[in-house]
Amino acid sequence: MGTKKIIYSCIILLVLLLVTSCQNETNLSENASQETKKITFILDWLPNTNHTGIYTAIEKGYFEDENLEVDVIQPSEGDANVLVANGKGDFGISFQETVTMARTSDNPVPIVAIAAVLQHNTSGFASLSENNILSPKDFENHIYGSWGTDIETAFINTLMTKDNGDINKLDIVDITSYDFLTSITNDVDLQWIYYGWDGIAAQENGIDLNFIKLQDIDPDLDFYTPVIITSEKMINEDPELVSSFLRAVAKGYEYAANNPEDAVNDLLKHAPELDKNLAIPSQKYLSKEYISDADNWGIMKESVWTTFSQWMYNNNVISKELDVKQAFTNEFLPNNE
Repeated sequence: MGTKKIIYSCIILLVLLLVTSCQNETNLSENASQETKKITFILDWLPNTNHTGIYTAIEKGYFEDENLEVDVIQPSEGDANVLVANGKGDFGISFQETVTMARTSDNPVPIVAIAAVLQHNTSGFASLSENNILSPKDFENHIYGSWGTDIETAFINTLMTKDNGDINKLDIVDITSYDFLTSITNDVDLQWIYYGWDGIAAQENGIDLNFIKLQDIDPDLDFYTPVIITSEKMINEDPELVSSFLRAVAKGYEYAANNPEDAVNDLLKHAPELDKNLAIPSQKYLSKEYISDADNWGIMKESVWTTFSQWMYNNNVISKELDVKQAFTNEFLPNNE
């Protein structure tokens, strides 16, 4: 072999070695960037069908597709809002009214709603059918079982006033230590519930209820409950993590909306203590509410935040008006990225 051919061959070999080395470095870099991130998701309370999309995202591998490992926990001390704000959880479950109160408190809590779990408020006032409480005016001369919150009283007053009722003629008692089915059949005539759980539980136990949904009396009371939250710090420091988290969560809730019976099995794998005979009909009810009349899961309207926060302010539930644009965002939802 001539000298030129030897030199030429050496050059080719060096080039191949350099290319291979660069490719290996690129692959190592890509693998490093794809390392699984561990994050914590804090529930508002016990696992239930409001949370099914999270568990479906775990079981169907949607979080894994985003290189995320999610630890779902129940708050042992404090609530999800404060824990998420303080960095003790990355994401969590809250409610529009709670986010509003947190952000307008004397010491504002820097949390942000990033997705609506349900598109419409499914809460209202429930009573046994035999009590014949068919309208807010009928609340008069009955016993209301209260959870001890100011917003309950404001709801009642708004609805009764619209129906020419007098809240002073309603006996309000504390029932914080009772479950709904026990209290409504033994101690009180009326209670504020979320129909997707307590209403379905009554139905499955053969208990006939009259149910007055809040927004059927006052459209201003159709708000987002529950919502998924994160902290301002998370949004500012790792917006891509927020986006990847919501991509997986959206897939989970979309799957649950279309496959309620299969999705509830994902929930039961993580919460086997739940009554399957309640969880399945509850899931079927809520699966129709996850997206409802919205274009996509998770979307929130500024008008809903503005209207309801103004109602809260006008009814002295909060002492100052909410900066709505700081309280929620659709920015990180898959169809808004």
